[in-house]
Amino acid sequence: MDSLRIEKMELGPIGTNAYLIWDAGGKEAILIDAPPDCNDAVLPFLERESLSLKEIWLTHGHWDHMAGAADIVDSNITVVGHHDDKMLFEQPSVMSTFAMPGMNFEPVSITKWVEDGDVLNLLGRKVKVFHCPGHCPGNIIFWVKDEKACFVGDVIFAESIGRADLPGGNFETLEHSIQTKVYTLPEDTTIYPGHGPNTTVGHERQVNPFVRPV
Repeated sequence: MDSLRIEKMELGPIGTNAYLIWDAGGKEAILIDAPPDCNDAVLPFLERESLSLKEIWLTHGHWDHMAGAADIVDSNITVVGHHDDKMLFEQPSVMSTFAMPGMNFEPVSITKWVEDGDVLNLLGRKVKVFHCPGHCPGNIIFWVKDEKACFVGDVIFAESIGRADLPGGNFETLEHSIQTKVYTLPEDTTIYPGHGPNTTVGHERQVNPFVRPV
């Protein structure tokens, strides 16, 4: 199997991380999260690397992670999401009160709904889906065991955690998600968060001041 490439892009008005993933020498790519105007960065990158976008995996339905999907999706691209954020994906205008002023959001159609424990295919690698609510109802994370990598959206950050004070958020639920899902992964797993720098499971278990292991 060819070496996996991960291009981290900090995009949109509040610096949201999107991850474009492909195999060295391969022709297909998968995008994890689609911030507003991500097409301005993603499409030229795909063209430069002679890649075609196969799937978009949305960690959750908040505007800064999904508002760019409508600009790049077509009938050949599978869009993955969790049903508990269905309203956010299909009626993103409900987020206008906690978005940047003046922004207009287009809905995105999820073509593949996933649940906790489902397994996805990342260019020949098995990816386990974990449902991790608390930041919002439908946040999911993607654990690529063979690559020692986990893409977590806004569940946890480097020495921080996602907000739990937005509509649908709950700190106790988020704490449970982190303790029972994220902290149970191997300690050498790299965490690729929705904002900020990468970290590891082991580091967060040791020093994260907001959620301690049980």
